[in-house]
Amino acid sequence: MRDITSKQISLRKATAVGFVTCSENTANLIKNNSLPKGNLFDVARAAGFLAAKNTQNLIPHCHPVSIDGLSIQFELLTPTTSSDLLSVSNKYGVMITVEGKSIGRTGIEMEALTAVSICGLTIYDLLKPLNDKELEISSVKLIHKSGGKSDKLKFTKNRQRAAILVCSDSTFAGKREDTSGKMIQEMLGNYNTDIVEYKILPDEPEQIKAQILEWVKNDVPFIFTTGGTGLGPRDRTVEAVKSIIERDANGISEAMRGFGQMRTPLAMMSRLVAGSINHSLIVTLPGSSNGVRESLEAILPAVFHARSMLKGGDH
Repeated sequence: MRDITSKQISLRKATAVGFVTCSENTANLIKNNSLPKGNLFDVARAAGFLAAKNTQNLIPHCHPVSIDGLSIQFELLTPTTSSDLLSVSNKYGVMITVEGKSIGRTGIEMEALTAVSICGLTIYDLLKPLNDKELEISSVKLIHKSGGKSDKLKFTKNRQRAAILVCSDSTFAGKREDTSGKMIQEMLGNYNTDIVEYKILPDEPEQIKAQILEWVKNDVPFIFTTGGTGLGPRDRTVEAVKSIIERDANGISEAMRGFGQMRTPLAMMSRLVAGSINHSLIVTLPGSSNGVRESLEAILPAVFHARSMLKGGDH
């Protein structure tokens, strides 16, 4: 199964539809609740609920999903029925609509599609004794999904600009190769971001402050630092940044720490801070490449919305 441990937990939604078409006579029997096997929709709805809950047992690569909401609706169709969801026309039958919600790391679309499919099969089974030659299941499809990757697109429509500051005595002295700054550059590049400048400095607060303020003066929207966020005697980046930011963005640092804590208990040692100066957002990241990766996985690309907010845009 695909590794989804790096994905953010978010609200995921999906809507799927499907159709069971039949003759006019069968449609009338459904409408009048006069079927040989009794009530149609209650049985089909129950089957859909059970199917959604068992999707992971039916489709090998599906992860178990917490189904936090599932709605199954049925609509009788006639040749004159009009609907934005309609995929069949000039037919009698039943339209099945399933809407699912889940808060998790992967989407709920397969659960919605499985529920539609089993509802359709259940309806087919209940109508089978009628020997209706027009009975057919058709057009099962996903019509909407949100959350996760689909929601990220709205934060990456516009090209972004960012600067990277590596704060490390050993890297500045050439004793240690920089991997964390390169990790930031690579991950930002995946989100439509240009790196306007990339610098390495010793963990000296005055130099760090001067560099950040220069980028702010040049209106660099996003400034990411790496290193100097631990508890060591030379870890002084956090103090340098705290002394110059105008407004804290504690939610960003909380998101990074919380995401990291679910992966390693050492994340609680990281003194991450984020905040703004004028229209620039400054985010401090750990010095390790793993720490950088996990911290950015926690906030990208939603953090890019900060630029619009800093310039007075909508929340």
